[in-house]
Amino acid sequence: MAIRENPLSRRAVLGRAALGSAALAAPALASLPHAAAPHPRLLERARDAFARHSSRISARDVVAIADYSLHSAFPRFFLFAPESGQVTALRVSHGRGSDPAHSGFLQRFSAQPGSAASSAGAYLTGAAYVGQHGRSRRLIGLEPENSTAEARAIVIHGAWYCEPQVLKQTGKLGRSEGCFAFSQSDVELVLERLGPGHLLYSGRA
Repeated sequence: MAIRENPLSRRAVLGRAALGSAALAAPALASLPHAAAPHPRLLERARDAFARHSSRISARDVVAIADYSLHSAFPRFFLFAPESGQVTALRVSHGRGSDPAHSGFLQRFSAQPGSAASSAGAYLTGAAYVGQHGRSRRLIGLEPENSTAEARAIVIHGAWYCEPQVLKQTGKLGRSEGCFAFSQSDVELVLERLGPGHLLYSGRA
């Protein structure tokens, strides 16, 4: 379930130089369960990635950051809107190869084909399509640590194992094959807000 449009209250590090607009801020941690924004170190890496890949980023209204430092039970996929200073936090899965014991915490990243693991680094959002998981969005890995994203079919999609009833029963989300999987209601929001040409940054502090 998304936690939507919380006003930001402390300065984040995706700055004006990188985004070409007002610097982002992070909300008070008390406003959301556990964390209302990515870890500052991860925000700094996302800022650097934005500057590094700015020539390929055509859509700058929203920046997405997946903070895999956090347990899958809590919102850890953050949609930042720099112009309005708003953040939307959602729950997102990680790959089963990143968490073999299914603890709810990501243990490792991998871009190895067949690893079923999540990959770190900067992605460019691509075209939408309809596949086995319904409406989905392709992702293009921009860095060595996620350069196999297209070959591995790492995408944004909805999944039954990210629905609220799974979380209620198990205390965590299910695991993907390395994709960014969401509940059906949340993936519709992500697909709407995060169209082609946006930056999505994945990592952990």
